[in-house]
Amino acid sequence: MNNHNWLVEKFEAHRNHLQAVAYRMLGSLSEADDAIQESWIRLSRSDTSRVENMGGWLTTIVSRVCLDMLRSRKSRREELTMDTIPEPVTSLQGRSDPEHEALMADSVGFAMLVVLEKLNPAERIAFVLHDIFALSFSVIAPIIGRNETATRQLASRARRRVRGVESTLKTAEAELKRKRELVDAFIAASRNGDFVKLLTVLDPNVVLRNDTAFPPASNTPVLHGSQAVAKAFVGRAQGAQPVLVNGSVGVVVGSFDRPIFVLEFKIVDGKITEMDMTAEQARLRQLDLALLND
Repeated sequence: MNNHNWLVEKFEAHRNHLQAVAYRMLGSLSEADDAIQESWIRLSRSDTSRVENMGGWLTTIVSRVCLDMLRSRKSRREELTMDTIPEPVTSLQGRSDPEHEALMADSVGFAMLVVLEKLNPAERIAFVLHDIFALSFSVIAPIIGRNETATRQLASRARRRVRGVESTLKTAEAELKRKRELVDAFIAASRNGDFVKLLTVLDPNVVLRNDTAFPPASNTPVLHGSQAVAKAFVGRAQGAQPVLVNGSVGVVVGSFDRPIFVLEFKIVDGKITEMDMTAEQARLRQLDLALLND
């Protein structure tokens, strides 16, 4: 076997691990692929005759590549927007074997990727390599250009920040789940014609505002009280589905792409206290709608 083929074989043997490292650091499958490709280029141009631990050596290389990419990203002052938000792994078909897919599913959570975006490049590298991939600080320090004590401090600071943001994310996720359950109950009661159940999810003083006097509110732009609002929706919602409306749980009636109207909710103490119905097409186009995962 010639040297090139030997390098290819060694690189492919570690590809899954390197892909997991790069994705965890970068939060982007496409950028992780770029990092893997750059790592291969650096490997192919290097003298590896004295490399005793190829896996560790390649991990160091891909980590340095990722660090350069993170620093470049920071220098462009990219914000965490919908264009740069981490990409959750939904499928890696064609990329790796089932064992690697299980590894990625277990080790890479979308919420964690969002948290990691809050760290600076050196913190992120130190935290990922030590806390997730169990590399020693003596190995990590040369990668980020710090001494071992400073690297340990970076990882510790990153750990505290991760725990704080992760706690906030979990609270927000729990709150979203409670709102989703309440909205699902509203849709089911409306669809089944269960007037009593509707009253249980509505605050007694609930207010429904209707932008174009569109049914079910008929010609009344504002309805007050659970009795009136429940009567307006009982036996309806056949074409309703829960969605995110401007970041909170709401309802779209009609198709997601071409809604007839959208309901936004204000929820206080487990009850719907306010409902805003939007049916005017110009206003509908201004709403930020997103599908909810089941």
